[in-house]
Parts: sequence; C-alpha cells; structure tokens
Amino acid sequence: MKIVLLLSSLLPVCLSHGYDPFSWLFRRHWQEQYYGALQADTTGGPCPEECDCPPTYPVAMYCDGRGLTAVPFIPSRIKFLYLQNNAITSVPESAFVNATDLVWLLMHYNQLTSEGIDEKVFLRLKGLERLYLHHNNLTSIPSNLPRTLRDLRINHNTIEKISPADLDGMDNLTILYLHNNAVKDLGSSLKSLRSLALLDISGNQLKNVPEVLPASLHQLYLEYNSIDSLPEDFLGGLSHLQYVRMSHNQLSDKGIPSNTFNVSGLVELDLSFNKLERIPSVSSTLQHLYLQANQIKGKDETIKLIEVLFYLKLFD
Repeated sequence: MKIVLLLSSLLPVCLSHGYDPFSWLFRRHWQEQYYGALQADTTGGPCPEECDCPPTYPVAMYCDGRGLTAVPFIPSRIKFLYLQNNAITSVPESAFVNATDLVWLLMHYNQLTSEGIDEKVFLRLKGLERLYLHHNNLTSIPSNLPRTLRDLRINHNTIEKISPADLDGMDNLTILYLHNNAVKDLGSSLKSLRSLALLDISGNQLKNVPEVLPASLHQLYLEYNSIDSLPEDFLGGLSHLQYVRMSHNQLSDKGIPSNTFNVSGLVELDLSFNKLERIPSVSSTLQHLYLQANQIKGKDETIKLIEVLFYLKLFD
C-alpha cells in the first residue's frame, strides 16, 4: 500500500507526457482489492476441463459452444456463467448448489425443456440479475425466478401462457424479451413489473394488448401479432413511453379510439402493415411515424404531418 501511495504522487508528472508507466501497477492494485479474496479462495473447486476460467477474470466461467449436454461443476467463486450454444436439455436442482452467488446466467441456444428445469433450481440464486433462456424448447416460464432479475430473455421458445404468478415480485425487472413465442393472452400478468422499461412481445398470437402495462415502460414492441383494436386510453398513464411498434397487425381505423396516439413524449410510432385508411392523430412531439403498407390515400393530412414530423414513411 505504501508503494502505491508513493507512486500516486508521480501520477500528474507521468500523465503530462501522455503515458503513465505505472498504470499497470494501479490496475493490478485495483484488481487485487476487488478480486483478491476470490483468487485466494480455492475451496470453491477448480475450473472444469471443458470450460475456461481466465485468471484475469476469476469470477467468470466460459463454457459456451463446447457441445455440453449437462451443466458442469461450477466453482463457488463464479458470478458470471456462460453456457450458451450447447446441447443442454435439463437443469437439475443441484446444478447451482455450489454457485449461489451467480449474477449472470446465460443458457440461450440450448435444448432446454420446461420439464427439464427443476422448479427449485433458481431458489438458491439470491443475486441473479441477468438470465438468458432464449432459443430453447420451453413451454412455460420457469418457476421461482429470483426477484433480483433485471434482464430476462425468454424469447424464441414455445410459451403459450403466462400468469401473474410467473412474474410476481419482480420489482427490479427492466428488460423482458418474450417475442417469438405462442402467447395468446397476457391478461394482467405484467402488473407487478413496476420497473419494466423494455417489453418485447412481438411475434406471438395476441389478439388484444395486455390489460395492464407498467407505467415505467419506455419501449413497447407488439408487432407481428393479430391485434385488431385498442382499448380506450391505451397509452394513458405511460408517461415514460417513447417507442411503440405495432406493425404487422390487423389494426383498422374503427379499432383505434380517437387521440390514442396523441400523447406527449412519444418519439417513434410504427403502424405499418395494418389496415388503416386514415392517418391517426399524433402529438407534435412525435418524430418518426411509419405507415407504409396501409390503405391511406388522403394528401391533406399527410402535408400537415410533414410539417411536424422529422420522419414520415407512407410507402415502401
């Protein structure tokens, strides 16, 4: 510590020449302060032969693209676990019994099934923030997901139904990718997600928008569904919402209440590939509007919009 303090007095002089010859020492000192205890901890077990645990990043274990069919042993020091691009079919209850401090768990592009994921496997992970399960064979959201999750990606599966209990208590969740599943109705399943900023439920089988949308939403993606109408005050209470994409649905003029999209704060609105004959009323704050592949013919409304919008696309 004394050496580090002594060298710190030379730092301004070194920086005046554009290069700090002692930067490696400061970096090493910081790494030792942050990782020292973990590097000294050998009780957690060695890194599995089929994976990589870089000495410079001892809390990460890379097992991606190794042809694995099962979750390997995980040393207790590991916080960031990369298991994507393998052929793993199941996650038993004992999978993370030795690695309860996981923060990131990436298991996308495997062959996971809902039956293969033990309902208690996530109970031990009290600090998990990022969970990637997309591109698997799941038919439902796994049970007992940690309430610490901030980023959940479960898109490109075959999930048909989501209940409020599946996402209950996830107050910290800010990103939720559910696109390209087979969900028909979300109902009120999103009501507890009070921190959610990005919701992607495109490419499903929705006929209606969710009954409850979190007030914290910033981005909402609903394209490639079968939505033909919107409820009154659809965007009411969503004061943070800036991006709405609803292309490739079945929306018609009569299915959109007046002034639905005339809300302040909205920056981008995509209503392309629907069945609109008129341009909907929008706010002066809107900058990008996509309306191509509809049945709009009126010119007067278009001219008025051009005076307000930064970008308007009516035709392909």
